[in-house]
Amino acid sequence: MTGRKILIVDDESAIRDMLRVALEMADYQCIEAGNAQDAHSLIIDEKPDLILLDWMMPGTSGIELARRLKRDEVTANLPIIMLTAKGEEDNKIQGLEVGADDYITKPFSPRELVARLKAVLRRADPHVNSAPIIVQGLCLDPASHRVTINNQSVDMGPTEYRLLEFFLTHQERAYTRSQLLDHVWGGNVYVEERTVDVHIRRLRKALAIDGHEDLVQTVRGTGYRFSTKIEA
Repeated sequence: MTGRKILIVDDESAIRDMLRVALEMADYQCIEAGNAQDAHSLIIDEKPDLILLDWMMPGTSGIELARRLKRDEVTANLPIIMLTAKGEEDNKIQGLEVGADDYITKPFSPRELVARLKAVLRRADPHVNSAPIIVQGLCLDPASHRVTINNQSVDMGPTEYRLLEFFLTHQERAYTRSQLLDHVWGGNVYVEERTVDVHIRRLRKALAIDGHEDLVQTVRGTGYRFSTKIEA
């Protein structure tokens, strides 16, 4: 479980420091945000394994951010532990209702924090994309970072690989170029939307074995989707 990336979201720097020290001593990698907006950018760019999210923050609250993340299918499975100074039962219920995986009340000991964090990560393990993804003979193996079609090795660049991995984990839904830029390139990367078209062409060329390029479909007026259903 160690080595995982944890995003700490709290508007008080002293609390972030305390959490970071405790987690780094347990061999976790930590990134930090002081508000919901910065946190959302880091979630897109850094893809943390878990979020420690403060309940009360100025501007967008932690509970609002949690609700937003759980509504987006790309981040819906991202584990969240809510941090709060309030111990009232109704707040705990509200936090769990929006999809938080656990709830810890301040003050708490570093040992308790690490134990709860390990438990949540263990439960979330089925959502960690480590198993090979196989669709109609097309296989992407995240562990070895290899792509094959009917056991034949497929060569592609790193951007095409990330595109394919995103498509395979989000099949049958159309995405705009802007959404693909956010989820594949990162929220703070400024590139033209037409760049997506270039990499889609490269991905299709790489998949042009036994007709697998047809799995990456153009959706007129929207963008692209990965689908095993051939359009009439």
